[in-house]
Amino acid sequence: MSADSSMPAGVITRDCAEFLRIARASTTDFGPATAKAAFLVAPDGFAHAAQSASDNRYMAEAEAFDAARASRQHRDLQRALSASVPTLCFPGAPDTPDALFPNNVFATARTDARVPGQAPPRLIVGRMRHPVRQREAGRADIRGFFRDTLGYAEIDLSDQPHPCELTGALVIDRARGLGFCGLSERCDEAGAALMHEAFGLRATLLFDLAPGEYHTNVVLAVLAGRAALLCPDGFADAAVVEAIAALYAPNAVLLSSQEKQAFAGNAIALSEDVVWMSEAAVAGLTPANRSALAGAGFAVRGVALDAIEAAGGSLRCCVAEIY
Repeated sequence: MSADSSMPAGVITRDCAEFLRIARASTTDFGPATAKAAFLVAPDGFAHAAQSASDNRYMAEAEAFDAARASRQHRDLQRALSASVPTLCFPGAPDTPDALFPNNVFATARTDARVPGQAPPRLIVGRMRHPVRQREAGRADIRGFFRDTLGYAEIDLSDQPHPCELTGALVIDRARGLGFCGLSERCDEAGAALMHEAFGLRATLLFDLAPGEYHTNVVLAVLAGRAALLCPDGFADAAVVEAIAALYAPNAVLLSSQEKQAFAGNAIALSEDVVWMSEAAVAGLTPANRSALAGAGFAVRGVALDAIEAAGGSLRCCVAEIY
């Protein structure tokens, strides 16, 4: 699908009013609202990673990690998501304990606002902040699968100095070609600009996450281009919350701090009618927010992921989308 030629391409801004002006004029034909497939990476090296724990307050202590239980839950996750889209799984490795969260390292895109007509599909490789996670970017099997088997072009951001942890830091409305990028130790402004360019987005809104938040996808999820889950206390500036909520009204679902802690914001829609999150997140949703999601046309499905959540991420973090 081609980008709307009447829209300015490549706007990246902190100005909520400017972003809203572009976003409201953006049609929903930028690209598919949901992925055609997904891939996971098995938690074969699952363990407490001290480097990651230094700026991830959601991570449990080392004694809370149960690798065998995490592996069983991960297999259950793959089976469950396969009901929505084909879901592949690559093996993990003992020296990459966080590799079960591949969406930070690998992402794909099919459309580009700068290119008339359909741009070639692209694999984007991110630059992780911590050395323990930078190892993941070098995986020849994942790169080769997209390059040689699927014919994707590759955009490699892993060797430049600016952290840009892909769809952990950058939440994307694929239908409109809009990005929402929260800045933290895991993504700086230069890294955000590199991702905006790599994904070829129409517009990206930059904002600061609240102190202590490490990834945007813990406090914000855009669901199939027509709804949003967002937790106000995860953002440094209330005006950003108001702008995002205004864009997705009446389907902007505001999460409490307790719902965020249960990882309700770390959710994903892999089809037009189902939102996936962990069982703990489903249990933590208020009746009002369950009703709001139903009103937006989404059934809520949960998968037990308590062992995986010990590593400071939940269901959405486990899923790398294939567009």
